[in-house]
Amino acid sequence: MDLQEVRNKLQNSVPGRWLLLGASKLYGAAGWLNRFAYQNGWKTVKSVNSRVVCIGNITAGGTGKTTAVLLAATALAKEGLRVAIVSRGYKRQQKSKEVVVLFDNPDADWRSAGDEPFMMSRVLSQYKVPVVISPDRAEAATEALRRFKSQIILLDDGFQHHRLKRDANIVLVDAKNPFGNGELLPYGNLREPLTALQRAALVVLTHCDQATPRELEDIKDKIREYNDEVDILESEHKPEYYFDVCKGRKVDLKDVQGKAACFCALGHPETFEKTLENLGLTLAQRWRFPDHQFYTAAHLRTFEDTRGSLPLITTFKDFVKFPDNWREILTKDVYVLSVNLKIRGGEEQMDKFTQVLYPKFFKRK
Repeated sequence: MDLQEVRNKLQNSVPGRWLLLGASKLYGAAGWLNRFAYQNGWKTVKSVNSRVVCIGNITAGGTGKTTAVLLAATALAKEGLRVAIVSRGYKRQQKSKEVVVLFDNPDADWRSAGDEPFMMSRVLSQYKVPVVISPDRAEAATEALRRFKSQIILLDDGFQHHRLKRDANIVLVDAKNPFGNGELLPYGNLREPLTALQRAALVVLTHCDQATPRELEDIKDKIREYNDEVDILESEHKPEYYFDVCKGRKVDLKDVQGKAACFCALGHPETFEKTLENLGLTLAQRWRFPDHQFYTAAHLRTFEDTRGSLPLITTFKDFVKFPDNWREILTKDVYVLSVNLKIRGGEEQMDKFTQVLYPKFFKRK
């Protein structure tokens, strides 16, 4: 049972709601005390000799953070900059305090790194971008600098992490559900009070195609109540192509039509499903799993036995967690949807994004 299911169950009773609210107060107090300790020198902030930019959230899950990190890393690498990604490797199966480095190692296992870092490493392999994983992200950043002489380090999902000093914070806000009910976890979805937006150098609204212009303006007004000088960019997730994993080739979006089956383990699975429907598919069968679910042969046999002749569609994040013998079970018509984050407004708006990443290099023309 995931957090949302537990929360929904507890909210059905008065004692449950009081329990959630009390837990939120404790969560908020612990977060405040942690921030206060770093701000007043009770805990040590570590600096590294590289620019550090955090790309993170103020809410739990589902904002499209991974695609934003990929967009940033790609933009930097294409300009010839030495960039590395640092991640804690959330929910990786093989727990270790040792630093794990994903770089030009095809035999690496997602279990030691986590599904999202592993997926990012595969996507960015053509750009030679290392992904460095450790629960101690300051140590991971130090390793990135030592091994790769990184000019810029992207801190993946580190807005609430304070030990590693950063030069800028990019905060993602989901336009579909920007702040939940305005309460902290676990009663709401907020990781921090909205006053934390004061630390943002840039805010990127995601999934803007799924919100009305009036809703977008209301979200911007709310953000400016806490940070009236911050630039706010709009973005949306754009499907690029399907990748046929059985045949190892790209497939045009228009070549997969009609009825289909899909599955995913994401923070907001409905977003993935809505994207498929917008591409013209009718989802006759769908499976939803808790975020970061790993798959067994039994899962795949269920998909195969149930889908019949329908194409089976998933995400890259899910595909990297297939068991080793997946080819023995899934033999045809299995597609991964490739999706990229696109900043709305053309080069001028994209330039604001890159200026925050590395202002000394990206000069406005």
